[in-house]
Amino acid sequence: MLEPLFFALGVLNSVSLTLIFIFRGKRLDLVQRFGWLYFLLAIPAIVALVLVRQEEKDGQYAVFLAIFLAFLAIEALYDWILRIPFRERPDWRLLTPYVALYLSSNYGFVVMTWKEWSVAGGVLLLVLFVVQILANLRTHPSPETPE
Repeated sequence: MLEPLFFALGVLNSVSLTLIFIFRGKRLDLVQRFGWLYFLLAIPAIVALVLVRQEEKDGQYAVFLAIFLAFLAIEALYDWILRIPFRERPDWRLLTPYVALYLSSNYGFVVMTWKEWSVAGGVLLLVLFVVQILANLRTHPSPETPE
């Protein structure tokens, strides 16, 4: 039961982030109003962590789920709690952990699905991740120029 849930979580993550990136470009008001819904993905991630233990699965699942939860936490901290404009005013001290967790969590969804459950599922997640990156690059805010 863990593998299908892990795959579904990876799909929901990629689709959600892609939609957030697309709407960020033209309808930032919608992202600011409904973006918090993305954090609901913590619920199936926690359920998946419980399943890792119950089903005595590979510890790598737990590691990647923990990385994903850490990404959700840092996203919530930066964007919703502290409201740090870290995308507009890049600071490597903030960006390094954020980008590392973002890439690592997406990597985990692709690799663990590919390796442990379904090559086709892993390829689908890889394609969705590439689409996600393209949407992110297309709508990413430009850094402010120093005065």
